Amino acid sequence: MSLSFKNRIALHYMIATAIIMAVAFTAVYFVVKGVVYQNIDSDLSFEAEKHTEEIKVVGDSIKIKNKKEWEEREHREVQVNPVFIQILDKNGIFMDKSPNLKENELDYNEEANFGGSYNETLNNKPIRQIQLPIEENGKIKGFIVAAMPLEASQMVLLNLKNILLLVYLLLLASLYFISKYIAGRSIIPVKNVTETTNRITRNNLNERVALPQNKDELFDLSSGINDLLQRIENAMERERQFTSDASHELRTPLATLKGTLEVLVRKPRERGEYEEKIKFSLTEIDRMTATLEQLLLLARLDTSSKAKDESSVPLATVIDEILSRHKKPISEKKLSINFKNEIENETLVPQYFSNLILENIISNAVKYAKDATNIHISITQSNSNIICKVRDQGIGIKKEDLHNVFNNFFRSDALNHKNIAGNGLGLSIAKKAADAIDAKIEVASDFGQGTTFTITF
Repeated sequence: MSLSFKNRIALHYMIATAIIMAVAFTAVYFVVKGVVYQNIDSDLSFEAEKHTEEIKVVGDSIKIKNKKEWEEREHREVQVNPVFIQILDKNGIFMDKSPNLKENELDYNEEANFGGSYNETLNNKPIRQIQLPIEENGKIKGFIVAAMPLEASQMVLLNLKNILLLVYLLLLASLYFISKYIAGRSIIPVKNVTETTNRITRNNLNERVALPQNKDELFDLSSGINDLLQRIENAMERERQFTSDASHELRTPLATLKGTLEVLVRKPRERGEYEEKIKFSLTEIDRMTATLEQLLLLARLDTSSKAKDESSVPLATVIDEILSRHKKPISEKKLSINFKNEIENETLVPQYFSNLILENIISNAVKYAKDATNIHISITQSNSNIICKVRDQGIGIKKEDLHNVFNNFFRSDALNHKNIAGNGLGLSIAKKAADAIDAKIEVASDFGQGTTFTITF
């Protein structure tokens, strides 16, 4: 049978408490039993010692003195808990007994010759018995056996056992309902978590689980679920952003491709015209491919929080490789590269992410620099930080646009430089790559004069 979480908590709590109560009640019973028997044994020892003075030893014979007085006293007094006395010789053979034993005799126990209490029966009724040696001149002449009825004491112990058992069962029943109620109150935060998570769908991922007041395990659970929901919401937002960006950026080239191909199929054309349109279409396809690759790269950078196991290379090597890749446009625009490395020791940086950062920044410097101007690149060190600056003498960025340059698809004053290819994703990629290695990118610009990017590794 499958129990609910609340009932399982109540059951486990009840079982644990039941074991503790059983141990406690058992201990109480045996402590009381021990006290009862200890008191009886103490009384028996007292009676046996007292009646030792009322016996006389004649040779090998041991008798009770003033037996008639003893018998008359028993007739006069009502004995609620009578004491039975019996005298045995050193071999355990009967010698004499108290009048209240009448025709009965107490049993001899050879193992109790030197004292000790034990249970016996008399007329099929339980008694407690003690056996002490009778000594004369250091020699054992016989034994005195004293006994008391055990019925009353055993009745008390039986009643105690029944009461403890009844109380135990009543407490267990009460404990189950109390623990069930407490368990129900304890899992209210869990119910709240369940209800909240059941309400959350793709369209309302911004809802969060209410945090409990006490910072306990349930608080950690709720916080963990909220963190998970935040990660899911971020992932969904990245998915929506990717879909939106892709559709936004691909809609225009796809429409251009469709229009170009529709024009081609309307009527037969010259070979040169077909080649021209096909080349134009291939250019558009290349542009779409590059845009998609950049969008996928942005998506990967979004999902990677920090760079791990990244191989390191000298920063100057990264810059040299990037300049080599852009040798053709640098030459075509007659740009002068002024590269200064002011650090004597080798400066290592994460290869992959540093290449992403500087590739986009340096390529922008080359694209937006005016013809026959200078691009200044420097590497310096401040404390434990490596600082790289890239400054061009290009068209610059308007001050009101500086805070948007790292946004996806943003291009400052794009209408005035349509001839410069780009889609506004390069600096977004550079910013995400910098975040992945805890680097920092700052930008300063004078519109119409040039722009300076400062990267702190």
